[in-house]
Amino acid sequence: MINRENLCGKALEMRDRAYTPYSHFNVGAALLCKDGSIYTGCNIENAAYTPSNCAERTAFFKAVSEGKLEFTAIAIAGGQEGAESLEYCAPCGVCRQVMREFCGDSFEIILAKSREEYQIFTLAELLPMGFGPENLDKKM
Repeated sequence: MINRENLCGKALEMRDRAYTPYSHFNVGAALLCKDGSIYTGCNIENAAYTPSNCAERTAFFKAVSEGKLEFTAIAIAGGQEGAESLEYCAPCGVCRQVMREFCGDSFEIILAKSREEYQIFTLAELLPMGFGPENLDKKM
């Protein structure tokens, strides 16, 4: 069972660690592994832009670097720095593709405005016809 409120709370907390001196758009993420462990991430910007990293990928890369390869859900919270309320912050295309590498179509993506206010999507809904490892396994 997924404790969505807890996962959303961790994503919201991670927004405070975001390094966003250019966009001032802070994003936090909390990734739930199948074993119940949670890995968090925040977005980290760079003056050269290309080396910047999204919160979602930060969480995934931390988890994978620790040997985790099975995931259940991710909560994402984002919005302008100092804003009174948050908006629903969907993952970018690159993050969706990283999710597709490790997760199936039913992987849950939770977009949070608060611990109690969130929307839930599956990876299949946000990345229809995604390209994954099984596409490379097909014999020509």
